[in-house]
Parts: sequence; structure tokens; C-alpha cells
Amino acid sequence: MWNGPLKKVGEYRYEIPKSYRGINGNLKMRVPALIYASDDMLPSIRKDNAPEQAANVATLPGIVGKSLAMPDIHWGYGFPIGGVAATDAEEGVISPGGVGFDI
Repeated sequence: MWNGPLKKVGEYRYEIPKSYRGINGNLKMRVPALIYASDDMLPSIRKDNAPEQAANVATLPGIVGKSLAMPDIHWGYGFPIGGVAATDAEEGVISPGGVGFDI
């Protein structure tokens, strides 16, 4: 069960704030994570640890904007399934877990 902070920021948007993870070092969230979901979906999303993976994605070097999770969010390999992130072309990384191993 994931018990981290989720702040409602829109009708179907919940934010994991940057402050959830350390203030420096590799664990620091560089951007917030944003989960798109309805209120009714939150218990099953929290039951899975995928929000933690969305927070992990927010620590990637060069990430821009936000770490996003679509309504189908569930545990994946590195990235959550339903996870989306954009990285800077010069400072960012390419994560096989974000692209998918079946490609």
C-alpha cells in the first residue's frame, strides 16, 4: 500500500509534490509527479506501489515538466505502466523502462 502524499489539483489530477523525496542527491525529485485518475480509482492506485515509480521517474536527470501517470497506472519495470516523461535532449536520459521492453 502506497501512503505517500497525493494533493488533488484538478477534477482528475493528483500531484505527488517534489518535497516527497529528499532535497538533494539522486533521490531528489526534480519535478512533481502528476497522476490522472478519478476519486474512485485512488484506492486501487494506492494499493499498487506504482505511485512510487512515478516519483522515481521524477528523479531522472534532465526530466522536464512533470512525471505523468495516466489512468491505467500500475506497477511496471522502472517506469509505471501508464507513465510518461519528457527529458531534455542534451541533459536527459533515455530509459528502456519508459520505452518498453517489448518494442
